[in-house]
Amino acid sequence: MSKVQFHGEAVPLEMHKVRIVQKLNLPPIERRLEVMTAAGNNTFLLPNAEVFLDMLTDSGVNAMSDRQQAAMMVADDAYAGSATYTRLADKLTEIFGTDYFLPAHQGRACEHILAKTFVTPGTVVPMNYHFTTTKAHITLQGGTVEELVTDAGLAVTSDLPFKGDMDLGKLRAVIEKHGADKIAFVRVESGTNLIGGQPVSLQNMIDVRALCAEYGVLLVLDASLLADNLHFIKTREGAFKDLSIREITRKMADLYDVIYFSARKLGCARGGGICIRDRALYERMRGLVPLYEGFLTYGGMSVREMEAMTVGLDETMDEDMIDQGPQFIGYMVEELDKRGIPVITPAGGLGCHLDALRFVDHVPQAQYPAGALASALYIASGIRGMERGTLSEQREPDGTEIFSNMELVRLALPRRVFTLSQVKYAVDRISWLHENRRLIGGLIFFEEPEVLRFFYGRLKPVSDWQQKLVEKFRADFGDSL
Repeated sequence: MSKVQFHGEAVPLEMHKVRIVQKLNLPPIERRLEVMTAAGNNTFLLPNAEVFLDMLTDSGVNAMSDRQQAAMMVADDAYAGSATYTRLADKLTEIFGTDYFLPAHQGRACEHILAKTFVTPGTVVPMNYHFTTTKAHITLQGGTVEELVTDAGLAVTSDLPFKGDMDLGKLRAVIEKHGADKIAFVRVESGTNLIGGQPVSLQNMIDVRALCAEYGVLLVLDASLLADNLHFIKTREGAFKDLSIREITRKMADLYDVIYFSARKLGCARGGGICIRDRALYERMRGLVPLYEGFLTYGGMSVREMEAMTVGLDETMDEDMIDQGPQFIGYMVEELDKRGIPVITPAGGLGCHLDALRFVDHVPQAQYPAGALASALYIASGIRGMERGTLSEQREPDGTEIFSNMELVRLALPRRVFTLSQVKYAVDRISWLHENRRLIGGLIFFEEPEVLRFFYGRLKPVSDWQQKLVEKFRADFGDSL
């Protein structure tokens, strides 16, 4: 990915060409309101045929390269001893330097195996910040999560380049409080998902490794968002700017006992896996793969996807490939910020994040402002984003609501999928919505699942605010979609 000057404006320039296209549909706004109502104001429940720009996630929806598509044709579909597995395992050893690999069908399957192996009732997992499924797997095993991101990492607007860093003082205090024998493992998430895709510095990882070594505690890396994090280390962390992406990756990987990832993000395929340095740790986890996933050489994945993953991991070591996402995201964040629209700064990986607490500051947090903003955005534009706030939390056992540190609407930008004109459309419709933000009201549940409610819970508006939004849209845009 490069940038060029167009009449004095720095614009991202794609270093690839589009050879396969998929037709999109932009339903009229009245239809969008009807569809959103039927989905219970949950963007996860929207049928994709009714979505114009799908910015829900970058998981499993990144565009594959021609090399990945070609690799899928040579897959070895043997149940056991597949050559496809060998090629993938060898590529991971080449990149990460680990000796053992366990395949799994996606990242949360890796979390399941890790939690089943290491988490027992009363144990603690310190981490820079939680991810929804990670926390769920740990708590289901009777463990607890301690979030230790630096205080500055929770600042919504900032120029801090690495807001995902772990607070070393807090980490030491947690280990001392509970005792090293009660620490199941320490987890570092590269590109902290729920606070805006914010990266972790390589120096912070080095310091965390030293502290874990001091206490003899296991250190685990969630590398699902590694590609973005590598870009930011290369471009923001001066001490390592002269290293290649491969060199940064290896320097990082050497710090960890276990590395797991979702290939739906890392590698632009569908699957996942656990890379392990020590044979004893490998043997502790190995038996869970055939029990929950599939045989040890496919782990619930399609061998075609495994071949695509092997090539995708190799392409992740290409700066032009990993730069594309962060530069598109950076462009979108900058354009919205210039218009006074509240976004997380600096731009992180994964996507552009709208700050709902400022965007709709009149909506009480108990009425899920990020969920309401995501609903309003779809109605106004046909763009599907994802709520990353209180709706994504779980209630306490007594029913008490846990209010999230941040209320975000994530607008993911899958790699090599959208054009710059589509990003500009998103900026325009978000700008209109911001101008009319006082029309947006809150949401309340009418179907609330006990676990992972944000996936399939249903909500309704607290008033007729959505119909008023449609009326204002028609007054401003006429017959336009």
